[in-house]
This record gives sequence, structure tokens and C-alpha cells, in this order.
Amino acid sequence: MLVTSSTYFLFLAGVFFLYWPLARWRLASLSILLFANYFFYARWDLFYLGLIPAAGFTDYWIARAMGATRRAGLRRMLVTASILMNVGLLASFKYMPFLLENWAAMSGGVAPAWRWTFPLGLSFYCFQALTYTIDVYRHDAKPAASLLTYLTGVSLFPTILSGPITRVSTLVSQLERKDKTLSPENGAKALFWIGLGLSKKFLIADYLAENLVNRVFDFPNLYSGAETLVAIYGYALQLYYDFSGYTDIVLGSALLLGLQLPPNFNAPYAALNLADFWRRWHISLSNWLRDYLFFSLPGQRGKVLPYLNLVITMVVGGFWHGPSWTFVLWGALHGVGLAVVRLWQQKRGNQPAAGAWRFAGIFLTFQFVALCWVFFRASSIENAWSVLARVASGAWATPNITGGLWFILAIAVAAHYIPRHWFDFTIRVYSRTPFYVQAACLAALVVALQFVATTGATPFIYNNF
Repeated sequence: MLVTSSTYFLFLAGVFFLYWPLARWRLASLSILLFANYFFYARWDLFYLGLIPAAGFTDYWIARAMGATRRAGLRRMLVTASILMNVGLLASFKYMPFLLENWAAMSGGVAPAWRWTFPLGLSFYCFQALTYTIDVYRHDAKPAASLLTYLTGVSLFPTILSGPITRVSTLVSQLERKDKTLSPENGAKALFWIGLGLSKKFLIADYLAENLVNRVFDFPNLYSGAETLVAIYGYALQLYYDFSGYTDIVLGSALLLGLQLPPNFNAPYAALNLADFWRRWHISLSNWLRDYLFFSLPGQRGKVLPYLNLVITMVVGGFWHGPSWTFVLWGALHGVGLAVVRLWQQKRGNQPAAGAWRFAGIFLTFQFVALCWVFFRASSIENAWSVLARVASGAWATPNITGGLWFILAIAVAAHYIPRHWFDFTIRVYSRTPFYVQAACLAALVVALQFVATTGATPFIYNNF
């Protein structure tokens, strides 16, 4: 069930109209949400109806056991069990074919068939579940008092496919509130977020994908160096508008149910350096990698290990995206880049860039990020080298870049760099307008989507992770 489909919005409306009349009754309202969560999973595969509840039930009782003891050794054993279970789920149901194929290649054998692959949302579910057990282990959160509340929070259906990765303890506290309400202002904001997400997806991301990016990356030898370079920049924009568009729809969906999810993007291509980029891009993932992996690695006060730990953290982050060496290489490049930035900042005393140096930092950071996106998008490392080779070919004609493409690219760039206070002002104005004005804006958006997106929505890129 794609979150851009009419089926999803009918489903969301059904959950909305069932949930709010029962919101004052905790058991009934949480049961509605939990049923919606598991129904959403079941739409993809019935196997999830066994896997996700079993994993959630296990983590719940592990956290309860940690909360009931102060014995450091026992608590360490319990949190280790949770980590091994969640990592084991990823290894068994997402990465096993990749692991078997590479083992067979190294040993000279034949990889056995493995048909138990259920990758949908597991990367996001397992990382989200680990926020709970690790937080309880670190005494950053208390165990949930209710199994129903925990199971509802850890499997919340808007976040199932592609996040944002939300601390389960935060969701549990919101679900346990007794004064649940949806103000007209928050309702309007929720619809604004959903409309914005649909616009990003249909009007920019899908247009760039179908009319430029997919064609060039699939057949790079058919395009000039200039067209390939434009496609690389186009993919950087496509990926941002695709993923941030999904996040906007999810934020709006959750807000309609009275739940606040963390922001996931903040103008990432305006970053001053690579460290700043990861404070702006996929914020929930970068925070997870920092809080639960990087800070857990040894040698944080050493001279060399902190730099090595950055590389290890980003390699893990790359591999988390999928079972492919292209993702591993992408993560390694970012890890090395972050280590270089950290070394540079320590040499310069962490002084902020100003003037021309500020714009130079933004420009160079974007070039590096765009270069790395080539490996992220390519079907193989060989495909990535083919794309980069075309850029270096010296052919700079652009007969395949139409006027419409230039126009969409210009809109994408301009919209990305709109000042944040302009955006916040727009939301405030929209949320305070009469309902018929809001309805007219949404109707105009629907007409625009029907006019531009004639072929239907493509799956969100991060649905694959």
C-alpha cells in the first residue's frame, strides 16, 4: 500500500474516523491503531503478522526484565539479546542471499537458495525497536507499562516503510496521553504536510526520474557528458524530493492521529560541510548512528580511533540501506569524508566559515555528496564507473534536456533554498485560512497532479530499504 495511493488515503481516513471517537478510551483507541499497523503489514505479506508481533513481544519483556533488575551483567546480557535478535532479523530476512552469494564467491562454491526474504520496512523497524531496549538499558527511558502501548508505538503504520526512525519511548509517552485532541490548526497543518509531500513526489521527484535520471543511469553511453552530469545533479534533487516528500506525508498522517514525529530534513544541500550535511539529511538515521553506534564504539578519546569509528559508522549506515557493495562504498566515502572534515575542523579550531568561504563550502559539499549519490543510485559499481566515465567524455551538447526538464530543475533548486521562515509563514497562513480556502488549495493540487503525473506514482526510493 503506497502512501501516495488512493487506497492509503482511504485507509488513513478510515483509521482517523474510527480512532478519534474512541480516543478518550485508551484500550479501544490503541486497539484501533494496533490493528491498523498490523493490517498495513499484512497488505504486503501475511508473514509479517507472525514476525513483527513476536519481535515486539520479545523486546517488550526484555525491557521489562531490565527495568526489574540493577545487576549490570544481567542487564548487559538482556540488551545484547535484543540487539542480536533485531540484527538477526535483518540478516535472516534481508541480507541472507547477499551473504550466501559472497560466501560462495569466496569459497568457490554455489550459493544455496534462500527464499525467506521479507525486506519491507525491516531496516526501519529494527532500528526503531533498538532505540527502546538500548534507551532502557542506558536508563534514558523507562519500560512501557503496557504491552499494547509498546506494540502500537514500535509498529506505527505511517513510519513502517521509510521512517522517520522515532524513539519508541517518545511514541509511547504520546500514546499514553489522556488529553488527546486534534486542534483545527494541527489538522490544517497535517493536510498541508500531506499536500506538500504529494507535490514533491509527483511534480518533481517522479518527473525527474522518468524523464531524465532513470534513462541516463540505465543507458549512460547514449548520453553526452553534460547530460550525464545534469542527470547526476537531477538524481540528487530527485532523491531529496522523493524521500522528504514521503516524510512530509508521514508527518501529516501521524499528526492527523495526534502524534508528533521528528523532522527528517533541513535543506541538506545548503550544508557548509559534510558533518553539517548529516545534521540536515535523514536526520533520524544520522542521529541513530551517532547515538547508538558511534558513541558505543571504543576509543572516543583517542587520536586515531575516532576517525576510524566515523568510517565504521558510515559503512554500517551504507550497508543498512541494502545488500549491495555500492551502498558499502557509498558509506565508506562518506565516512572518509567525515573523518577529513573532523581533522580539518580540529586543525582550524572549529571556526565557522564566512563570506566567500561559506559559499565555497556549500558548493564543494554538494559536489562531493552528488558524486557519492552516483554509487548510491547505480545498479552496480561497474554501472557507477560507466556514468562517471561519460561525465569525463568531453561531450557537452544537451539535445536530450528539454525545456520542461530545465524548468523543473530550476523549480527544484529554488524551492530547496527557500528560507525556512518563509516556509513556516506559509504553514501558519494556510492553517488560519477558512476551511473552504484550504479545500480549494487541495483541489487545485489534485488537478495539478492529474495533469502532470499521468503515469501514476513510482515507488518511493526508500521503500527498498
